[in-house]
Amino acid sequence: MDQVVVWKTAALVVVRKSISLSVSKMRIVNVILIAIFLCSCTSSKLSKHTAKADADTIPLLLKGSFTDDYGIRYTINDTVWTQHPNVKYHIIKSDTLAQYLLAKNDISNPGERELYTRIDYMQFTNMEPYHWGFCLSVYNAKTIEEAQNKATADRGNPRKGCNGYPFSRMKKSE
Repeated sequence: MDQVVVWKTAALVVVRKSISLSVSKMRIVNVILIAIFLCSCTSSKLSKHTAKADADTIPLLLKGSFTDDYGIRYTINDTVWTQHPNVKYHIIKSDTLAQYLLAKNDISNPGERELYTRIDYMQFTNMEPYHWGFCLSVYNAKTIEEAQNKATADRGNPRKGCNGYPFSRMKKSE
C-alpha cells in the first residue's frame, strides 16, 4: 500500500513540474519523445535477413580457429563463419537450445551466393582432439525461413546424421 502512495505522489510531482514548464519547453520535450518513439519503431522494422547476430550469441565452443577432420581450416566469430580460403557465411541467428546457426551466404562465395544456410552443431565427448562437430544441413535455401524449417541433422547418429554423411569434426587450430 505504501508503494502505491509513493508512486501516486511521484506522478503528481511529475505532472506539476510538467505544467510549470513553458510552452516552448513542452514542445521541445514532445519533439524529443516523438523522435525516440520513431527511432524505436524504425529500428524494430529492420530486416531480419540483414541484421547481424548480437554480440556473444554463439557458444564459446564455436569461436576461434579450427581444422576439421578433412584438413579444412575455419575461423568463426559472432558474425562470420569462414571456411578457408574463400567461403563465408554471415551469421544471422544463433539458437543455442536447438544447437544451430542460420546464415546468409556471402556474395563472393564460389557457389550458392546470397542464399541461406543452416549449420547444425553438436558437442562431442571422448573424441579428443575433436570437441564438437557441425553439419551444413541446408546450404542453398532461398529464404531464411526455408533454411530454418528444413529437416535438421540427426545428432543421435553423428556418423550418418548429416544428410547421410558424418558431422565434420572440429579441433582447435594451433
